Amino acid sequence: MTDNPATAPFLTAWFEILDGDEPSRILDLISDDFSLSILFSTGDGNATDFAGDRAALVGYLEQREKGTRTHHLLSATTLGQDELFLGEVRRAGVPEASFVAAGQVNGDGRLRRLLIGRSSEIRFT
Repeated sequence: MTDNPATAPFLTAWFEILDGDEPSRILDLISDDFSLSILFSTGDGNATDFAGDRAALVGYLEQREKGTRTHHLLSATTLGQDELFLGEVRRAGVPEASFVAAGQVNGDGRLRRLLIGRSSEIRFT
């Protein structure tokens, strides 16, 4: 992670864990009513939507290439319980895609909603 993590503290920590040695630890950070949609584009009009609840997140984690991609903060903000995070995905340090994440954190400090869009067709840097 890079830049100032204070602007979206929950999502900053989320991506640090996701990029770490035990990405499944993010499962401890979600609420009982958690739902997500991760639209993962690989270019050429190909995309996968991991959508649903905890089980969808588990499925997403199982298909990931652990340790090959890292998430880097470009800008972020927090509005009440909502956090917005604009970032770049890198593979072995080489930019691969841009992504935007929106998360809603409940009063217990757990993630209720997560929406991520990723595209290799646009860069913000």
